[in-house]
Amino acid sequence: MKKITKLSLIATLALGSVSFANAQALEEAIKNVDVSGTVTYRYNDYEDTDGKDTSSSSNLYKIAVNVKSKVNDDVVANTRFIIGSDKGAAEVGLNTHEDGDAQVGVSLSEVNFTYTGIANTAITFGKQGLATPFTVHRDSIGNEQTGTGIVAVTNVGPVTLAAAYFNQTNLGEDVGELSNDVGLHGDENVVFLSAMASFAGINVDASYVDVQDFFDAYTVGLSASYDVASVKLNPYARYSSLDLDNNSADNVLWKVGMRANMGIFGAHLGYGQTDKEGGIVALDYSAETGYDEHWRVTLTGISDASVVYASVDAQVLPSLNVALKYSNLDADSKSNNTDQEEIYTQLSYQMSKNFAGYVRFGQFEKDVKNGSDIDSTMGRLHVQYSF
Repeated sequence: MKKITKLSLIATLALGSVSFANAQALEEAIKNVDVSGTVTYRYNDYEDTDGKDTSSSSNLYKIAVNVKSKVNDDVVANTRFIIGSDKGAAEVGLNTHEDGDAQVGVSLSEVNFTYTGIANTAITFGKQGLATPFTVHRDSIGNEQTGTGIVAVTNVGPVTLAAAYFNQTNLGEDVGELSNDVGLHGDENVVFLSAMASFAGINVDASYVDVQDFFDAYTVGLSASYDVASVKLNPYARYSSLDLDNNSADNVLWKVGMRANMGIFGAHLGYGQTDKEGGIVALDYSAETGYDEHWRVTLTGISDASVVYASVDAQVLPSLNVALKYSNLDADSKSNNTDQEEIYTQLSYQMSKNFAGYVRFGQFEKDVKNGSDIDSTMGRLHVQYSF
């Protein structure tokens, strides 16, 4: 985070009518303010062949600024501002090649207070991110899911417990990419409970969420870190289930995988599967309970399907990583019988600690059994500055 220690010349001139005593108090207050955030630009270019040749390109921009201010010894005020669209992941600062260079809006996405006057406990109330395994509460370029309510987190030895209640969310505004599939409106009461613990290098977490009159869901996850003969191994596994209140179908998604690093080389292999009755276990494709490991192939929301994610990479320079990534999804249900496959290369460049980006180029294929197949050439440029 970046500490603001003095007023800029412009701010000083603007405050010229303020008395000296008040200016001193304001300067002291600003010393207790931390500012952090991201500035992100992304360019996508897709050329699809699906019976007719179509192409699309888009420019996406997003600036997110977090401001944290110490009110007193026990209370911290938090705000988050976003410059970009509030309509969803695909439309954050979106400009397509058919459109003009449209301007983007500014919104206040979070405003809350955190109380830390109780030992090992933090209580946050107000408008805040929905930080659950079922949602994505902050993203440098995509949509963010927020709600108004109260969240309490406490540590008891090696165990962290969390409980939350929200009486409003933004999930009914097309912000949750899968929220329309379950018919959310945003005015539902949401209850969330979670427990996390670490023992001998093994991390365990379990969470439960209930959205009034719509669904309840739970998830259990495991992850670990080991060093075996100079090889760093990071296995993971997660099982998630979501039951809709107005539907007898049970949505299930489970996944297992292994990440490995040895010297400059890295590798990952993962496998996931959904239930025949449904695969909606998250309100965003990239939520922890889903499986969205690579680019355009995601298991989240697809019933009776399985996916394999595989990748290898090499840190050829301290600032340059080269990776090859492959995804294959096999869907067997009558309603979701579209097999998908992609392969692409990615060059990631870390110019400095706070400035990085990557370039991707590859192929994507979708085999639609009852329609037109899609064969796509795709490219992406992503640049991000963090402060």
